[in-house]
Amino acid sequence: MKIVHIITRLILGGAQENTLITCRELSKRGHDVTLITGPALGPEGELFEQAKEEAYDIIVIDKMRRAINPFYDAVCYYQLKKILKKIGPDIIHTHSAKAGILGRFAGYSLKTEAKNRPHVVHTIHGLAFHPYLNKALNKFYIAVEKSAEKRTDAFVCVADAMTTKAVAAGIGRPEDFTTAYSAIDEKDFLVKPSEEQIADFRRKYGIGQQATVLVAIARLAELKGHEFIIESAKRLAPDHENCIWLFVGDGNLARQIKSKVQVASLGYKIKFTGLLPPGQIPLAIHSSDILVHCSLREGLARVLPQAMLCGKPVVSFDIDGAREVVNKNTGFLVEPENIDEFTKACMQLILDPELSKKLGRNGQNSVIKKFAPETMVDTIENLYNKLYQ
Repeated sequence: MKIVHIITRLILGGAQENTLITCRELSKRGHDVTLITGPALGPEGELFEQAKEEAYDIIVIDKMRRAINPFYDAVCYYQLKKILKKIGPDIIHTHSAKAGILGRFAGYSLKTEAKNRPHVVHTIHGLAFHPYLNKALNKFYIAVEKSAEKRTDAFVCVADAMTTKAVAAGIGRPEDFTTAYSAIDEKDFLVKPSEEQIADFRRKYGIGQQATVLVAIARLAELKGHEFIIESAKRLAPDHENCIWLFVGDGNLARQIKSKVQVASLGYKIKFTGLLPPGQIPLAIHSSDILVHCSLREGLARVLPQAMLCGKPVVSFDIDGAREVVNKNTGFLVEPENIDEFTKACMQLILDPELSKKLGRNGQNSVIKKFAPETMVDTIENLYNKLYQ
């Protein structure tokens, strides 16, 4: 099949990694794949150079930007239509909010009655509307998504939770949705680095070799929950001198978060790596002991199964798709914003290394097949074939 994937920007992020793996694996299976994207703007880092090494074609539309801009969006829409008309794809598969709206409208406008193509597919990595937005903005986003849904032949969701929330908001019917868990290049996480590599990593960030490390891997941005981890560290640090918290990532709130750490007198306890390239994320996890995740909004955070693949236990807020991988056998799910319960769960793992190891082993076994690239792409390719018939 001739397949076009469209995503707003190739920054470091789960939706972007998911899309690149999908394009790569579909190309390997003999499909004619093109990826359309906007410029990788922002402090989060980029994956564009990684994508350029693959066999599929990449087209950059400069006016495709994340922020709403009527002029840029109109230009982008007409450029998308022109490019898609020239390619003549069988499948158009969109990702992320901006590309998801513009791509679906542009793709659907090219449908021909004779062949009923192109078929338009959209992946929901996370929903634009959520409880932490004001009601007016949520209504706007839901209205836009309902309009785009009329131009969508099928949805792919990274978690069952996304299907439930979309349908509850009046977007699509249950039979329109297929869950395909977001694939991870697992070998990078399953192979443990050498003790020397781990020692070097810890030394680089001033972490003792015997320290217990609680790592958070997330953009330093809104709704990622770093403030809850800081408060928990403030409570745990006095009685657990051997503990260190490691924040991996960068973002627009970096300065504010670092300031909060200093105000809490935790500069010696909470370390920052800044932005790490994707290839160093497995090393960061293997160099740590417990993965903590306090995001308030997430489809299904890829860092949860990534930590499990490394054999690490997880403490996560119980939001969206988290419960589809985290349970009593693999870690702790905590009510969002409940710092007491979050701190208690962290303390239990700190005090019981054997429990941590047991949960880590269970987690690794539970996610290996579920998040394998071939599992995700099999599901997506089967959906394409149903539409294509």
